[in-house]
Amino acid sequence: MQTGQFQPSKSVIRVSPFEGYTSYAPYTCTQCAEGWCMTACPVGAIQINVAGAKDVIDDTCVGCKLCTIACPYGTMFYDGDTQKAYKCNLCGGAPACASACPTQAITFEEAETADWIGDFAAERTARVLTLEPR
Repeated sequence: MQTGQFQPSKSVIRVSPFEGYTSYAPYTCTQCAEGWCMTACPVGAIQINVAGAKDVIDDTCVGCKLCTIACPYGTMFYDGDTQKAYKCNLCGGAPACASACPTQAITFEEAETADWIGDFAAERTARVLTLEPR
C-alpha cells in the first residue's frame, strides 16, 4: 500500500518467523491465476490492472473483508483507517520495493508460476458438483 510515509504495519510484504524465530521468510501476493480474492468480492472491486496484478479499486470497495478471508495465502489486508481492502498491485509493473531494496534481496521478474490450489479447487468442485442429494 503506497501511503507516502513510513508505515511498516501497512506493508504488503510480511515476514513470517519459522522454527522458533531462527529463520524468517517474506511473503506477498503471488498474483495467483485463480484470483480467489477477486472471485469472493461481491461488488467487483478487484480488477486486473495493466501490470497483470489484481488491484483493489478503492472507490468500489465496500470494506466487507470477504477477500481477506478468501485469500489462501493471507496476502489480502484490511486498512481500518480507510475501511478498505488492500494488497500488492505491483506498483503498475515497477514494484517500488524491488527498486528501493539496497541489497537486491527483493527482485521483480515476470515468470510462469505453478498454481497448486487451482488444480485442487477444480478437483474439489467437480467432486462436490457430482454428489447426489440425499
